[in-house]
Amino acid sequence: MHPERDTPDLGLARREVWREGLGVAVATSAYGISFGALAVASGLDIWQTCVLSLLMFTGGSQFAFIGILGAGGIAALPSAVASSALLGVRNLAYGMRMSSVVGPGFWRRTAAAHVTIDESTAVAISQPTAPLRRLGFWVTGLGVFLGWNLATLIGALLGDVLGDPKAWGLDAAAAAAFLALLWPRLKQRQAVAVGVAAAVVAASLTPIVMPGMPVLIAAVVAIVVGWFNWFDRPEGAAAQEEKL
Repeated sequence: MHPERDTPDLGLARREVWREGLGVAVATSAYGISFGALAVASGLDIWQTCVLSLLMFTGGSQFAFIGILGAGGIAALPSAVASSALLGVRNLAYGMRMSSVVGPGFWRRTAAAHVTIDESTAVAISQPTAPLRRLGFWVTGLGVFLGWNLATLIGALLGDVLGDPKAWGLDAAAAAAFLALLWPRLKQRQAVAVGVAAAVVAASLTPIVMPGMPVLIAAVVAIVVGWFNWFDRPEGAAAQEEKL
């Protein structure tokens, strides 16, 4: 009996994690070019755009921020901040899940908090062991951080050269990214109902309220519809309510 033969090749497993993490980082970072170009087109200068990516570093929130700011100007700044913060709330849940993966230490956790995003969390939790989860988290998180900020700078520098972002389809990048995140979750009737309700409310209010407000109001509607779980309740529970 040779126990070492029963042990998976750790070196191979680590290389697989590196490939997965870097692959996700490259694919995700490409969106940074769109963000940089759109941010400059929305009125930010190159340095403001780069600082926003460095400090905010959560793609969905950044796209929401510049989208609302570009549509409503400085008057829409409160709505832009509120919408981007709302989209970033999910990272708090990721942080609680990643706490045991990252491990103790103030500086380690401080650095980890900044790179706790959808991608780093997804790669980490898909690994079978704690060391591989930790490796996946850091490779993906740091890879996306470096790639995203480099791509943001490139996009911002190219913003003037590209001209109107709409001519290149860059104005649809944010919507495409949100749809890519949402689509895999639309597997149950309740999730579809939440998405449809929020979309109808946001589309109806867009022509009549300040930019950014439709997103916030639609979020409230989504919470209400999602809270009661009307469409995916067990049949027994629904039948019991009908008897009452």
